Amino acid sequence: MKNLEVLTYENAPQESQQIFDQLKEKLGKVPNVYAAIGNSPKALGGLLGLADTLSKGEFTAKEVEAVALAVAEANTCDYCLAAHTTVGKMQGFSEEETVAIRTGEIADEKLKALSDLAKAITISRGKPEQNVVDAFHAAGYSKAALAELIGLVAVNTITNYANHLADTEIDFPAAPQLAEA
Repeated sequence: MKNLEVLTYENAPQESQQIFDQLKEKLGKVPNVYAAIGNSPKALGGLLGLADTLSKGEFTAKEVEAVALAVAEANTCDYCLAAHTTVGKMQGFSEEETVAIRTGEIADEKLKALSDLAKAITISRGKPEQNVVDAFHAAGYSKAALAELIGLVAVNTITNYANHLADTEIDFPAAPQLAEA
């Protein structure tokens, strides 16, 4: 038995079905990660509510995707790498830029400071080196942005961990594999 099942509409709790209807309307489908988290309507609703609130904050949609890619890379989540490579390209990134964010080699200094801090927060469990935080602020980000970044790291970590526990089938085009170091 799997730890988390990727639910179908028919076997989802009624409250999750209502959320699935909203996702279908907004996205055209219910991504498998949300079908897995939908085992708990409260977890799915809370996650989506926080993500929606943060999407209206300090960061552009493109910056939100940079954070998602950095966190997914740090947490080795193939599902989220695929999903956020796809969405990142919809937000204006080239595929090469999505790879550069994941490797920390993005040319845009502001995006580099953002993605480096997102990855550092994830890897260090919330205790990044101060110079990485300083680079984030030097790139022009505020304290409000830092608080929101913590929230975005949390949202993405939730989906990464859910995918690990559900062994979620990827329903997006696969992300490019990185060259071995």
